[in-house]
Amino acid sequence: MRYAFAAIKEKQIPRAVEPVFQHVLDTYASETNKLVSTWRSFADGDLSFRPDPKSSTVQEILTHQLLSERRFFGEFLGAPEPPAAEVLPATISVEECHRRVGALAEARLGFMAEKIAAWWTEEVPFFDVRRQRIWIFWRRVLHTAHHRTQLSVYLRFLGRPILPTYGPTADISWEEADPTTTQEAAERP
Repeated sequence: MRYAFAAIKEKQIPRAVEPVFQHVLDTYASETNKLVSTWRSFADGDLSFRPDPKSSTVQEILTHQLLSERRFFGEFLGAPEPPAAEVLPATISVEECHRRVGALAEARLGFMAEKIAAWWTEEVPFFDVRRQRIWIFWRRVLHTAHHRTQLSVYLRFLGRPILPTYGPTADISWEEADPTTTQEAAERP
């Protein structure tokens, strides 16, 4: 899929030293672009929005994403990360947050590109258990997708269109889109 704005352009994605791990770099860049596209759907006036008093605000979700991603990559994967006090932008705005997440993600790509299979499959501490680094990476991707989806629901409450992430949405589609919404489509070889 192509996005109107890409925080990480295809030419910025490094090549993995072990080609079998190229999908890790490609997926991380793609998921970062999906995240940024969702964030850019908000205005600064939306930062305090929460659909329910028990829900996080948009700003809380953006800052959580920035800080928790720093923790996953720094503490659990050993990536060179800035100190936590330097992760958040000086001014919290939608633009500054999406610029920051893109810059941090781009730096992580180079770190991951150099890693070999033995490093990815080594078990390391993850909270109170031990997991392979590749498992931790994919857990991070799922965590990011969770919060991106959470914000997509917020956009619906705000009456904004939901952007495509893996395919067309009720708001945005295109001629070549081929969603599987019927039994006939699911039966294709």
